[in-house]
Amino acid sequence: MIPYNHTWPYEKMMGDYYVSACPSCEAEHILLPLKAKDVKEIQTGKKHWLVMPCCNHRFYVMDMDDDYLLADIPLRRK
Repeated sequence: MIPYNHTWPYEKMMGDYYVSACPSCEAEHILLPLKAKDVKEIQTGKKHWLVMPCCNHRFYVMDMDDDYLLADIPLRRK
């Protein structure tokens, strides 16, 4: 079972990937440094090192579906 606190919602618009808020610094409307090639690799099982451009918070993206990304660390606070 996937731990809910390790997930974070994202949106895809016009080929770019966005999060509505950063899980670390809570900055809004962040463009993620991901390309379609990266997402395909993530969805086939390859980990991807993601650095948030707003605050340099770093984590591995372990998997992605159409709505959420799955990280190796907890992204949600209790």
